[in-house]
Amino acid sequence: MSKNDRGVALVTGASSGIGAATAERLAKAGYKVYGTSRRVVQADQRSHEILALDVTSDESVEAAVSEVLRHEGRIDLLVNNAGFSVAPAGAEEVSINQAKSIFDTNFYGIVRMTRAVVPHMRSQGSGRIINISSVLGFLPAPYMALYAATKHAVEGYSESLDHELRTRGIRVSIIQPAYTKTAFESNLLEPDLKLDEYREIRTALAKRVTEAVEAGDDPVVVADVVLKAAIAARPKIRYTAGGLACRLRFLRRFAPAFLVDAGVRKDLRLDATTLPN
Repeated sequence: MSKNDRGVALVTGASSGIGAATAERLAKAGYKVYGTSRRVVQADQRSHEILALDVTSDESVEAAVSEVLRHEGRIDLLVNNAGFSVAPAGAEEVSINQAKSIFDTNFYGIVRMTRAVVPHMRSQGSGRIINISSVLGFLPAPYMALYAATKHAVEGYSESLDHELRTRGIRVSIIQPAYTKTAFESNLLEPDLKLDEYREIRTALAKRVTEAVEAGDDPVVVADVVLKAAIAARPKIRYTAGGLACRLRFLRRFAPAFLVDAGVRKDLRLDATTLPN
């Protein structure tokens, strides 16, 4: 396809942040883009369609995919971006119901979307699937255990899927951003089993994460990497997005484990935080 007609792209979680930036970037690059959101708010300045979609609902997923196929007859690119996290907290402060909820969106949402789209990509003999992961998909952070677990699941699923589908003309890639300037932190769920033992560290980490997000990469940085993976003749399975993510992956791969461990604790100021006895 020419750069002015790259095909049809479907982007989940496209109402704001990384998803919105990605939808706009793809549209400018020549894709016919359908973004999705649980709550559709149309905006005149958008260069793409917005569809209602809840990735935790089989029926909603099927309806949205069917609508795109009804209008366009094909889907060439699926970007799985929808996701959320629990605010920094001890792992024992997060209930089983919250754990199920975050996996239902961050991981099973990707599984639902993939299962709905892959049969059509197989029939057309081509397609790209790009899953938004995180540096926490290869470098878990303390007090973010459930979010890190979902991203590890995404990484494993995506790599296995790429092996399965590449002979069908379909490739799968993972994008690994670090801190990004989005409203992500404002939508964090508070843990529903708060314990006094973690009160001080929760407060300190919330402040640290807010600072890091404010100093993070613009969502456009991630969107540019999504486009790079989408149009690459020989796409890689993993792409970091931004300088910090690149440095962290290098350190995770080559630095001694004790240095990486110390760096994580220093960045989050864990050892400088006074904990209750």
